[in-house]
Amino acid sequence: MVAMVFSRSDLPGIQGSTRNLTGPKSMAKAKLSDGDIVVISAPDLSRSMAQKLIDSGVAAVVNTDQFTTGRMPNFGPQMLLDNGVTLVENTGPELAAKAKSGKKMRLHEGKLYYGERSIGGGDILDEETSMQRFDDARDALGDHMEALSGNTAEFVRSEAPLLIDGVGIPDVDVDMEDRKVLVVSPDEQLKPKLRELRYFLREYDPVIIAVDSAADELLAAGHRPKLIVGDPEGIGTEALRSGATVILPAEPDGFAHGLERIQDLGVGAMTFPAATSNSRDMALLLAHYHGASMVVNLGEVVDIDRLFHDANSPDTPSALLSQLRVGPRLVDSTAVAELYRVQKAGGGWLWALLGILLALLAIVLIAGLSGDGSFVDNLIHSWNNLAISFQNLFRN
Repeated sequence: MVAMVFSRSDLPGIQGSTRNLTGPKSMAKAKLSDGDIVVISAPDLSRSMAQKLIDSGVAAVVNTDQFTTGRMPNFGPQMLLDNGVTLVENTGPELAAKAKSGKKMRLHEGKLYYGERSIGGGDILDEETSMQRFDDARDALGDHMEALSGNTAEFVRSEAPLLIDGVGIPDVDVDMEDRKVLVVSPDEQLKPKLRELRYFLREYDPVIIAVDSAADELLAAGHRPKLIVGDPEGIGTEALRSGATVILPAEPDGFAHGLERIQDLGVGAMTFPAATSNSRDMALLLAHYHGASMVVNLGEVVDIDRLFHDANSPDTPSALLSQLRVGPRLVDSTAVAELYRVQKAGGGWLWALLGILLALLAIVLIAGLSGDGSFVDNLIHSWNNLAISFQNLFRN
């Protein structure tokens, strides 16, 4: 019987414990060991992730995506290869459902096995291919940034009056002067992000500007925006009739999509003519030029990854310059939520409250048990003596 329970180490390939890190935030919580075979879903593997994998001594990394997509030059794959880690890519997302953390896996010629049963496979990434992709991605990124530079210059040329002096921004009957403003755009994590902002919302009661379909989600979550910026065709009737001021993005000549729907609903609306059709950018500029002391952005952000990935997008210059225009007043919602986060290991105020209650209990017990009478009589007698002492103190 014992002979039937061996690990089949005689089978070819790399053998190690499976570590499935394809879930959200799995990498941050991962506990890796020497010789593990790690399954990830990480297009354009970063250097920081690669270093963590190297420090953990993993034997192989299996990527459901591609280690370098060509959108940006990333050092991560080359670092792993330089440290002798075997890389397999493009296995597809279906592999993630089959990979069970803790179970012994075998990797042979790009295919993954549990014993002799294959659960999928992909392409082995070698050093030559990795370096060639890096060089190609670096050249492509240079071309993208040159295109972005030209598009940005053209956008500034056409929209300088808007960006500098706010020309075209509508006057709204909503007071944002020296107030916190929350700009909410469509976001896959909108509901949980709103929950994380509940203490901020309760403390400051910010002016809420809804962007496009986020207006519907805000109403469903019990929040009523003061302004809605977006194409009415993508916004529900209830939101448009909620009493919020509706602002329609318009082309420079004044034409606004969705105007007919607004008229059919009998809802008043204003237009915001600009060279961009991005409602979020308009909402940020609207809050800025109406004097918001802080603009909290919940939704898409313009970071270095987006800049590299979407350099050729016509919306990128608008997003970049709008964010720069708001400047130091712009804060991402995740940063605000972090300030209000209650640590699970915390709860110091609970211990303080418990200490006060215990102290009061001790005083009551001492007062009730001192004297020859009953507990209640002793407690009343002690209270009367304390009250008389305070009266004499104030008389003197």
